Amino acid sequence: MSVEAAPIAFPSEAVINALPLPVIVVDGHSRVVDANVSAEAFFEASVTLLQRHHLRDLVPFGSPLLTLVEQVRDRGAPVNEYRVDLSTPRNPGDRIVDLHVAPLPEKPGHVVIMLQERTIADKMDRQLTHRGAARSVIALASMLAHEIKNPLSGIRGAAQLLEQVASDEDRALTRLICDEADRIVKLVDRMEVFADERPVEREPVNIHVVLEHVKRLAQSGFARHIKFVEEYDPSLPPVLANRDQLIQVFLNLVKNAAEAIGENAIDGEIHMTTAFRPGVRLSLPGSKTRVSLPLEFCIKDNGPGVPSDLVPHLFDPFVTTKPSGSGLGLALVAKIIGDHGGIVECESQARHTTFRVLMPMFAGADAAARASMSGLASEAGEP
Repeated sequence: MSVEAAPIAFPSEAVINALPLPVIVVDGHSRVVDANVSAEAFFEASVTLLQRHHLRDLVPFGSPLLTLVEQVRDRGAPVNEYRVDLSTPRNPGDRIVDLHVAPLPEKPGHVVIMLQERTIADKMDRQLTHRGAARSVIALASMLAHEIKNPLSGIRGAAQLLEQVASDEDRALTRLICDEADRIVKLVDRMEVFADERPVEREPVNIHVVLEHVKRLAQSGFARHIKFVEEYDPSLPPVLANRDQLIQVFLNLVKNAAEAIGENAIDGEIHMTTAFRPGVRLSLPGSKTRVSLPLEFCIKDNGPGVPSDLVPHLFDPFVTTKPSGSGLGLALVAKIIGDHGGIVECESQARHTTFRVLMPMFAGADAAARASMSGLASEAGEP
């Protein structure tokens, strides 16, 4: 005789707290009466503190969420709204969410609000766009290398021959031709990097060793007038990467930060941070595989910020805020990080610009032990 196992009864509170989406409940006067763990993280306040507030205290003035709650009470039916900004001075940054608002039948007037953050999804979409743009540059770079560099060599050679018989006045013109030919060749050389499709040699890399190396390079040159602040997670596992390419990435990001701050700034600061952020996963194009990106590396500066209309296109080729910039530095950063299976994003406000790199970690056995063995102490003795 078989005996059926009795179904396990889970407390509703445990189920709600297990949800990765923020959920809050408000009463008939729109005061918060309950919230799950994800909501506490989203609003950066405990449930006890949230219960002291009216809903309007947690969202921007005139937020559509307030109207949606009233609609749900009037209609007695769920209402959805998409891409609503819930950022406030108390909780700044990207807080674009989809709203799902429904009545609570057991308690008249009570309303359940569920938030689905759009920020990460939008970042993934933009990152795939950046990769597509990088592939376009690959094709353009290959064409330029073949169709432009060879004729430029002939033009430069002809200018050098003319310079030998030219007058002083004309010699200035031939020198101009040579200089401009050299400038174009350098630009094409930089673009040829995008056409390099060879597999990247990778190994477990201690990111703190890379960042310390980049900081020393910066402080001995273009960022000698800037204060560096480090906030590192010492327990961070290694990243599976090419060390030289990571140095190139973060040197580009630190150089951009230093140029944004300016040479004459007296209070310039660059913050270099590392952290472990579980929960971020990226779907690989053309595959059902989802890769975890728990390693977060940030370069922050207190410069004037990036114009808001440029932020979504900042990693596209030839997009730059510098009068004399080529617009290829950040495109190369996006390509390298993309080749490593990661993503890079920028968030910018006045005196608070952050470039955030999310990457997979090295999951090999005894990786953490090797990383700690070759930590900052070995870097200190590096020439």
